[in-house]
Amino acid sequence: MLYRFQSRASPDFVMLEVHARQLLDIVGKSAAPQGIITVEQIPGAIAAIEAALVREGSNAHNNDDYAVEGHANEAEKQHVGLHQRAIPLLHMLKDSLAEKKDVTWKT
Repeated sequence: MLYRFQSRASPDFVMLEVHARQLLDIVGKSAAPQGIITVEQIPGAIAAIEAALVREGSNAHNNDDYAVEGHANEAEKQHVGLHQRAIPLLHMLKDSLAEKKDVTWKT
């Protein structure tokens, strides 16, 4: 399943369910089939993602708390970390805050 994130302040983007659920969990939202991060909630969501990225950077395992142990070396080199997955939502949240627009998602 795919999650589509939308805001009137930023282009839409689509994310795989597993990654969307992870980010929604980080910002304190339920991974429901649809939802909203209101303008009032955006500063907290930005802070939560940025804190998760700091924690990720302190993890010696490929800089990702969510990496799976036991990957082959080549798989570890190609691993996509939280930082890469979170950036589209983080940019959308910052753009939406600047323009005072809510962020929504739907499956």
